[in-house]
Amino acid sequence: MENQTSKNGLNRRDFLKAGGMSTLALTLGSTGVLAIGSKALADTTNNPTSGFGGYGPLVPDPNGILDLPEGFHYKIISKEGGLMTDGRKIPGAFDGMAAFEGPNNTTILVRNHELGAGAAFGSNPYDAAAQGGTTAVVVRPNREVIEEYVTSSGTIRNCAGGATPWGTWLTCEETRSATHGYVFEVDPTQPENEMSRTPIKDMGRFSHEACAIDPATGYVYLTEDSSPSFLYRFIPNDLSQKPGALQKGGKLYAAAIEAVTDPSASTFKTGQKFQIVWKELDPHLCREDAAKHKCIQFSRLEGAFFQAGVFWFDDTSAGEKKLGRIYRYSPATNTLELFYEGTDAHDMEYPDNICMTPWGDLWYAEDGSGQDRLMGITPEGKVYPFAANRLSDTELTGPTFSPDGNTLFVNIQSPGQTFAIWGPFQRRNSARAREMSYAAPAKQFAPQVSEKLTQVAESQGMSILEAAAFERHGVKMI
Repeated sequence: MENQTSKNGLNRRDFLKAGGMSTLALTLGSTGVLAIGSKALADTTNNPTSGFGGYGPLVPDPNGILDLPEGFHYKIISKEGGLMTDGRKIPGAFDGMAAFEGPNNTTILVRNHELGAGAAFGSNPYDAAAQGGTTAVVVRPNREVIEEYVTSSGTIRNCAGGATPWGTWLTCEETRSATHGYVFEVDPTQPENEMSRTPIKDMGRFSHEACAIDPATGYVYLTEDSSPSFLYRFIPNDLSQKPGALQKGGKLYAAAIEAVTDPSASTFKTGQKFQIVWKELDPHLCREDAAKHKCIQFSRLEGAFFQAGVFWFDDTSAGEKKLGRIYRYSPATNTLELFYEGTDAHDMEYPDNICMTPWGDLWYAEDGSGQDRLMGITPEGKVYPFAANRLSDTELTGPTFSPDGNTLFVNIQSPGQTFAIWGPFQRRNSARAREMSYAAPAKQFAPQVSEKLTQVAESQGMSILEAAAFERHGVKMI
């Protein structure tokens, strides 16, 4: 492996940091931009051309594989069953993925494989009887693959995960079997090293889905793919944000909603105030502890992404019509908001992996019963399709952009295929990404709340999206 890498002019130790992960956390006051009143919901009904609104309708792919908007192109760069650089077969069940900046303008993709029991495909597995793990694909700017190799193995159902600001990948096991159910840190510059096969046990043993890191603090936010599921936060003992620092342990918490005493309330305010609190858990019995502490029970959490001071995550089967919800949590204000609640399968059906585009839109991949798509939401409140799977009835997974923002990489889970997509993407716009952190959803996509609840929210200085999040999880505010 090392000799082959040298022949291609790559030195994994020259590997740089994750593209697009360097952001400044927003410092938002409790009465700042997040405290939007009911009148602040975006109204695009009478102004359908406000802001950027997507790339137009999808064009049917003559090859019957992937529908994209006009002007966009795709290339299949990796296929299940093909050969890696060392001659081993590429494992299947492609899932979560991240793109990192490599030497000589290359992109290094790290990709999960959601496989179960069976012979491990790597040479230094955590468990020789587990088929899951991660692989890497090194891609030139012209989207030609230079190298493909195993980065970790011997794990079970590596579903999603998350990129770290220091250039590694956290791969998550979606299981809770006897010796599995952990998070592992993978460094693509040092494939199959001891770190890649050492579980970070303090991050909890549960059916992990995805995770995202706040670069301002080093705290890790984690979702759980179970029913019910909880939202977790891990505070590392070592906050140096370096490879291996998470191995030094830390404390695990789950989110709960509790009533709080407001000393300024008295006769000036009515109603009970509530806020998010984080309950410390035993990482080996985290689900049991979370239930005991009456932490928030979600339907089934999936994707996670952190950008511009905000943690985004989705609940794939929640809502009155069970089409899914998207939440927004701001650590600076400790504010949880229900941003989008699916009411029409045309716009959302079971959101799964999520990411933020370089120009500031939120994208989510669907895992529903119909044709699965990659959908976008703009800060101006518009929803649009970007891609649709025509090849199979499985989900699109792992959407991630190259560090320069010119190429989108995404998978079809089965049969496993990784695509490079390019075309007239919008230019990078960090200001617009920050706008998404406090933008209001369009009225037709925002959670519906009563007029009474709206009045209570405004009297408490809350956004109605925050009030909706509390109300949906059993808090009686009226």
